Amino acid sequence: MSDSESPRLPGPSRGFFRQTALQVKLVWRLLRDRRVNPLLKLVPVATVVYLFFPDILPGPIDDTAVVLGGLWLFIELCPSEVVAEHMRDLNAVIPGTWREVDLPKVEAAKPAEPTAGAEDTSP
Repeated sequence: MSDSESPRLPGPSRGFFRQTALQVKLVWRLLRDRRVNPLLKLVPVATVVYLFFPDILPGPIDDTAVVLGGLWLFIELCPSEVVAEHMRDLNAVIPGTWREVDLPKVEAAKPAEPTAGAEDTSP
């Protein structure tokens, strides 16, 4: 990627969990896109397979590194115009106006009172 291009993934200002969720959504959309090479789609599939057979590489941190690295590699190798289109759709704001709705107040349910003929079974 050249210096003049903007990064494909969201910047660090979005927060780790939001950025990771956006990246997973992007990968899912790219996997379903017919314009992405089918052989390239093996990268995230291999990453998921690694989750079920993690003993391929030793160490506790390698699992996270392999998963995040596999997702990053897949996104970077996909056609940039396809990635840009999906990122634009994921970051799009749905047009509309916000309005508040007054809902009727619901009273809390009262516990049922025992009937006159019912026996008390408590100890």
